[in-house]
Amino acid sequence: MTVTIDLKPEMEASLSALAAAQGVGLAKLVEQMLESQLPKAAPAPMSAAERAAAWRAPVPGRPTRPALSDEAISRETIYDARG
Repeated sequence: MTVTIDLKPEMEASLSALAAAQGVGLAKLVEQMLESQLPKAAPAPMSAAERAAAWRAPVPGRPTRPALSDEAISRETIYDARG
C-alpha cells in the first residue's frame, strides 16, 4: 500500500538527517517509526502442559533445593516438642 504524506520542509529535513545518520532511506526510516508505534501482538495462549512446564521450570539464577523428606515434614517432627 502506498500512502502519501505532506511534510513541512523542516520536518522533512530533520527526518532526512536522521535517516542519513542511521544509514537508511527516508521511506525506510518512516516505515520503522510507524511500525514501532503499532501495538504488539499478544502471545499465543499456552496449553495446559506448557503452563505446567513453565511453572515447574527453575528460575534462572536461583539455587535449586532438594525436596524435604517425608520425615522432615511429618507431624511427629513438626510437633515433637509440643506433644
